[in-house]
Amino acid sequence: MTRIRKALTLIRKSGPDALHGSCGCRIGNLLVPSRRKTRFLALLARTMAQLAPTLRAALVPILSACISGLFPGSPEPALAQDLDKPSVNIDEDVTAFAFAPDGRVAYSVRRMYRNKKYDMERDDIYLRDTGGRSKRIFQGEKFTVLKPFAPRESDSSGEEVDEKGKKRKKTQEEKDRPITPPFTYLVEGFSFSPNGKLVLVQLLSSTILDDSGHPQDERMTLVLDDSGREIKLSGDNAVIHNSLDAMWLSDGTTMAYLTEAVQPNLLYSFKFANVKTGPAGPAFEGRTFIAAVKIPHSNSAIAIERDRNMSGPPRLQRLELLAQDDKELATLDGYETGLSVSPSGKHVAYFIDKEVLEVRDLESPNRLARVRVGLGAVEWSSDEQHLLIKRSPEHKSGDLVWIALPHLAAPKGSDEIPIIQPDPQPILHGLTFRDFSISPDGRTLGVIPPGKRNLLLFPLPSPGAD
Repeated sequence: MTRIRKALTLIRKSGPDALHGSCGCRIGNLLVPSRRKTRFLALLARTMAQLAPTLRAALVPILSACISGLFPGSPEPALAQDLDKPSVNIDEDVTAFAFAPDGRVAYSVRRMYRNKKYDMERDDIYLRDTGGRSKRIFQGEKFTVLKPFAPRESDSSGEEVDEKGKKRKKTQEEKDRPITPPFTYLVEGFSFSPNGKLVLVQLLSSTILDDSGHPQDERMTLVLDDSGREIKLSGDNAVIHNSLDAMWLSDGTTMAYLTEAVQPNLLYSFKFANVKTGPAGPAFEGRTFIAAVKIPHSNSAIAIERDRNMSGPPRLQRLELLAQDDKELATLDGYETGLSVSPSGKHVAYFIDKEVLEVRDLESPNRLARVRVGLGAVEWSSDEQHLLIKRSPEHKSGDLVWIALPHLAAPKGSDEIPIIQPDPQPILHGLTFRDFSISPDGRTLGVIPPGKRNLLLFPLPSPGAD
């Protein structure tokens, strides 16, 4: 307030009657004597009033000529700016998203809640239809996984603190009421059924089960229909506990998923579940895998298998999920991350270390190529001639670049496989993004920028278009 008062004082002192020149004389007296000054100002006012309409009429056509005559072919700046605008901007704090087979978009929005002791995140889920309308189909605040349990003696004290911080006595009904343990989760991803009517929601959850306050983390899969209704797999629960990367089979009711076999998150085994009959037992019993991804429009998957004791090299396997049959495609020199199958199911890509991407022909597995591009997530163009790579570790921001599908060939004898140095073609001006995905029809690119993390949808830039 002191500074404001001083500023106002200076302004009040800066009026025309208070200004002085360097010689100490009043500036007004340096211009004209007082009588001549009054006459001069009156004459000037009348003259300007008479000239104002004339000047206005003359200036308007001159300015119009400058705009339309001197620059007849110049485009409007707004049109140029529109080229960089996304076709859709979902202005929310988006944690994950996925495209449905028909072009709809499911996305989750971060929501924070607080009880007496803990801050909890429970993301809401929205579905954006092809007409551009978004609807919340699942409210996280009302969602719970574990059944409430009877309060312990230490929990059944006769007093509690209300919202205003005042103590009050509990009623007998409140003392006997079951307790729901503190539960928080965030959404990591979505997977739509082949007909788009059901969706699997990957959750990373945390629950506090005892007085220590230490959370128990678990990955689980929530099963919903496209209206947000929970699908109860076991009669009273819509989640599959200890599950990761669940994938739909072609019937749209059966799913296969990975469950942790060697902790912490080193190796996984397969299990089945069905929306009508619930959990259905193990698949490929006794075998362990690092990662798996489904081949589109089939009941097959490509998986990276590893011995439970981690002694042997990783092996690339083709799994027939329903028949529980398999075919070994190749023994790999290594596996880091990024397992991805092309839309036709003819090619597979994966990182064998933190720099080198290996691309292999699934129909002729001995035909392959290696590209030095840097670790990241991989997606394919619809014609499978290019790969779109986000160059960053998982859950980190990175730029998006196209690389051309390298020529695949079988190595001759014991020759070392050459590593190609590609010419990456950045898109979206080389900006970084936290997450990205290409729509099933190959026409739309969805990205989540870092920071606020709103969801942006663009027409997919073709290679070399930036």
